[in-house]
Amino acid sequence: MTQIQFQNTLISLEDRLYHFALSLTSDPEKAQDLLQETYLKALTYRDKFRTNTNFKAWIYTIMKNTFINDYRRNVKAKKTFDSANNNFHLTLSKDVHYPAPDSIHAEKEIYKKIDMLEKEFREPFQMFLSGYKYKEIAEKLDLPLGTVKSRIFFTRKKLSKWLKDYAV
Repeated sequence: MTQIQFQNTLISLEDRLYHFALSLTSDPEKAQDLLQETYLKALTYRDKFRTNTNFKAWIYTIMKNTFINDYRRNVKAKKTFDSANNNFHLTLSKDVHYPAPDSIHAEKEIYKKIDMLEKEFREPFQMFLSGYKYKEIAEKLDLPLGTVKSRIFFTRKKLSKWLKDYAV
C-alpha cells in the first residue's frame, strides 16, 4: 500500500473512528484527542502494517490499545506514595468517595434484579461482571462466543429496562 493509499484509507475511516473513540471516552474532546493520537501512531508505525491484512481492524486495535494505556497511566498517576519511616505506603487518592446510603440500596436492587434473570443469562453476565473475558466465559460455559456476547447484550438491555429509575 502506497503512502497516499494509506492516508486516504485512514481518512476514510475518520467518522467511524471518532464514534468508536466517543464510545470509549464518553467525552467529545477526549474522543477527538484519542482520534488524533491514533492517527499519529498509525502514521508513525505505517511500516508495521502488513499488506493484505485488515486495515480497519489494525487501526481500531491501535485506538483501543491507546485508550487502555492512557487509562492505566491516569490511574497510576492518581495514586500517591508516602515515604514515612523509609517505607513506601500506598495512600488513597484524593478524590476517593465513600458510597452514599442510597447508592448501597441501589446496588442491592441491581443485584436482586440480576438474581431474577434466567440462569442462561445470569451466569454469563455475572462472570462478565466478575472480570472474565467473553472468550473465557464461552470456554467455561461451553458456549459459542457469539452466544455469550448476545446473552450479555440482551441481559444489559433487560436490566436497563428493569432499572430505569436508577439510570444516571
